[in-house]
Amino acid sequence: MMSQGTSSTAAEPVVRLHGVTFGYPREQRRRPAVRDINLEIAADDFLGLIGPNGGGKTTLLKLILGLITPQTGTVEIFGRPPRGAARRRIGYVPQQSEIDPTVPADVLDIVLTGRLGRSSWGPRYGKLDVEAARAALEQVEAGDLARQPLRALSGGQKQRVLIARALAGDAGLLLLDEPTAGVDAPRERQFLELLLRLNEELPIVLVSHDIGFVSAHLKHVACLNRTLTLHSGSELSPDDVEAMYHTPVLALHPHGFEHSHAKNKGE
Repeated sequence: MMSQGTSSTAAEPVVRLHGVTFGYPREQRRRPAVRDINLEIAADDFLGLIGPNGGGKTTLLKLILGLITPQTGTVEIFGRPPRGAARRRIGYVPQQSEIDPTVPADVLDIVLTGRLGRSSWGPRYGKLDVEAARAALEQVEAGDLARQPLRALSGGQKQRVLIARALAGDAGLLLLDEPTAGVDAPRERQFLELLLRLNEELPIVLVSHDIGFVSAHLKHVACLNRTLTLHSGSELSPDDVEAMYHTPVLALHPHGFEHSHAKNKGE
């Protein structure tokens, strides 16, 4: 992982943003949504993305996904612009609120949609697609849910299913948007353990408002409020967070930012 003014001696980064600025038409003259972003994500990274509402987190995800194009700068995914084959290697896991629980489909059906665009059968699925979907469910320890209706699942189970859908498409990068929202502490820990295992195989970017969770457990933290600063998780301080949110850190993380670090280090 690197940010402005550094160079990488490791393997080619999975994601590279260089000098990226983007503004939406109505706001562009006043101020861009993100400005002069420099960021590299390595193949083994686990990056937390935090920042205030309106600070550019969603815009940054859209730039990585290739849904919008920067006015200045470049975005590369696996060494290529984020469209076509490169985009298909990104597994995007939306917030649970974006999934309609009344959809009349079982879990396997949902996971199979991750194969759209890869199946030689068009909108139909072949044997290899079903095998890939079942393997992805096993990978997230949800193989027993394959024939359960989506509406019957808990919040934590739905998150595993959404990750399985991303993995079924042979993702080389996972983008997760607020995956721990609404998940209680015991299930959050189980979910973290799952993500840490997945991170042994592919890089993960996790958008979160839970500053304590991100800073205590993830390898790097990107603080985004139109401009971006990068920290290792263990180095992110309350002062850094307060400067970004313009709010006392206890108002953002009432259980105590420093306490989260101490607990994680066994102090």
